[in-house]
Amino acid sequence: MLEISFSLVAVALIALIVYSILLVRKISNVVDETEKTIKVLTTDVNVTLYQTNELLAKVNVLADDINGKMETIDPLFTAVADLSVSVSDLNDSARNFSKKAAAAGKSTVTAGAGLSALRLFTKLFNK
Repeated sequence: MLEISFSLVAVALIALIVYSILLVRKISNVVDETEKTIKVLTTDVNVTLYQTNELLAKVNVLADDINGKMETIDPLFTAVADLSVSVSDLNDSARNFSKKAAAAGKSTVTAGAGLSALRLFTKLFNK
């Protein structure tokens, strides 16, 4: 009976060792795949970082170019603003002149009508 017990324990121990070996192999395969994935990701991240650095350098150059061009254009906007003020002042002056001319025209018409009435009156009484 003792021999059967030792045999069963030996068989169980052998089964446990075989299962452990299979488990370690599977874990080893998973670790190998993980290492490969990490290498690929590291390579991809390095490429992405390199491209990002190049892109940032180009963006910086473009921003500097735009800032330089904006400095060149700023006097133009100042001149346009000054011209706008001048045109507005000219419009105000033209409006005032127009009002004065209209007022002068009314008095001229009134004076002209008065003169016409005076001429007519003089002609009637001179006859």
